[in-house]
Amino acid sequence: MKQKKFSMLPTASVLLVSGGNTQKESKTEITHNQTSNKQAPNNQTSNKQAPNKQAPNLFLAGEKYAMTHFDPGQSDAFAHNVPRGTFKIDLRKFPRIAGGPVNFMQMISTDPKYMWSTSTGGISYVDVSNDGWKPVAQINTPNLKVIPPEVLDKGLGQEIRNIKQAENIVLKDWGVNWSRLANNVYMFVDKTNVLYANAQPSHVHAYGLKDPKNPAAGIQILRTLDFSETLKKVAKGVNNPSLQKYGAPIIGLSMTYDGQIIILSPFSVSIIDREFKNKPQTIELPKDEFVSNSVCVDEKNAIYVASDKMMRKIVWTGKKLSVDEADGAWASPYDFGEEPPSVKFGTGTGSTPTLMGFGDDPDKLVVITDGANRMNLVAFWRDEIPADFKQQPKTKSRRIAGQIGITCGLVPLPKFIQSEQSVVVDGYGAFVVNNIRDEGHEDKLVDVLAGGPVFTPPIGVERCEWDPKTHSWKSVWTRDDVVGTSMVPSMSIPSKIVLVNGYTLGDGWELTGMDWNTGETVTRIIFGQDNLGNGAYALIQFLPNGDLLFNSIGGPVRVSFKK
Repeated sequence: MKQKKFSMLPTASVLLVSGGNTQKESKTEITHNQTSNKQAPNNQTSNKQAPNKQAPNLFLAGEKYAMTHFDPGQSDAFAHNVPRGTFKIDLRKFPRIAGGPVNFMQMISTDPKYMWSTSTGGISYVDVSNDGWKPVAQINTPNLKVIPPEVLDKGLGQEIRNIKQAENIVLKDWGVNWSRLANNVYMFVDKTNVLYANAQPSHVHAYGLKDPKNPAAGIQILRTLDFSETLKKVAKGVNNPSLQKYGAPIIGLSMTYDGQIIILSPFSVSIIDREFKNKPQTIELPKDEFVSNSVCVDEKNAIYVASDKMMRKIVWTGKKLSVDEADGAWASPYDFGEEPPSVKFGTGTGSTPTLMGFGDDPDKLVVITDGANRMNLVAFWRDEIPADFKQQPKTKSRRIAGQIGITCGLVPLPKFIQSEQSVVVDGYGAFVVNNIRDEGHEDKLVDVLAGGPVFTPPIGVERCEWDPKTHSWKSVWTRDDVVGTSMVPSMSIPSKIVLVNGYTLGDGWELTGMDWNTGETVTRIIFGQDNLGNGAYALIQFLPNGDLLFNSIGGPVRVSFKK
């Protein structure tokens, strides 16, 4: 299968490294909208004072990295610096905790010397002191196939040349399928250093240390919630085609600001205490809807969940889950389309909702990319709709504050510009990536393993800005030459760099970092053709000392940039 080679070009001060040879530097092609090539728009929040932040949830282990997508607002923005320059990295020369396939995110603990490491197959407790990455205790996820590290690495060590080879690695050698991706996805660590994670088919496990004073003594499952009866009940009578295709698993977990667990299924939102002592309270969604991503939560315990047709605000009052308007709840339709041929699940949004606007910010919004074949970036009013606000053209409801068509600067426009990733948000700035290839595989794990080496990778990213004065989106810049395969993009708040994980024939796998203001490539971390460079649906993380924590398909790797 012939691939095109796409350019990911550096700024003039960065040397392009490719296959061990230097190439001539050339100008990065960036399309800036309503601004010059060197300046960000006047309303860019990063050029003013620091944007307001969401108040931390004090029941979590910390403000960032205590839950998937980093924080309750699901911002995908972290507080550590990212180096600028070009780096050629051999991931096999750095410490890795073999696991997976697919390792979504690594979590902080209440002790800064340690982190919780998670994969689709198990949990580790890791000593990160003295720039280390050493597991001191590990436990397998119950009732899941154990893939020995040597078997995992045998598959990832191959040069994948065709789809049949990728099928054999996943389905035969590893003996798993796409359902592996539904384990330990949307998780959190609470203030008592207990990690809560979902496991298929229908369980929530609470993991803790056997002896908090001696982590090497091991990890234990403190308690388990069997959620199967609720799942059976809410799935009864569902007529959405995604049920037959993807089943009815637990999608993931989150936490309210009063310390309750939120359990999300494709058809419901539930609340239960962290000790699993009480029966869960559950709100069932309409039978023709399907949820495939997680939720975000605001400081007032509003839960924002997007099905494949509707965006909802469900309110936890402290005593009950409510969909009553009197409690502030609402629901709004949005545009949806066809299921793309690759990466993305379903016909609706591929993004977990993300909060935008906090404190005294004038507009309080929740944003997603919709399900239209060529997606829109959509902002919904979180609270009361301004009295003088009129419904915008081409929107499905007055609840939609504004939406903008995403093009990523692609000419001609392809049939699909879509994403399985949540929107990266900093202040009123937003970043989205196009994940869709023309070809794919019905098993999403096979698909993501082949997405680059076998299938021509997708291209295109776009940065937008919400203007609270006009209540509208503006496109800031686009890049039609940047590849983002399936990894969730993330952003360094202090460095103002947004990162994606992509693949090109010439350089293989890499992280590409773009300046948040200008779109210029300022960081390239090149991994080469090694499949460990495939981030497969995971999040991009950096550590306080500037080290990269790369969540490879074959296990998280700690990369130091020190000479």
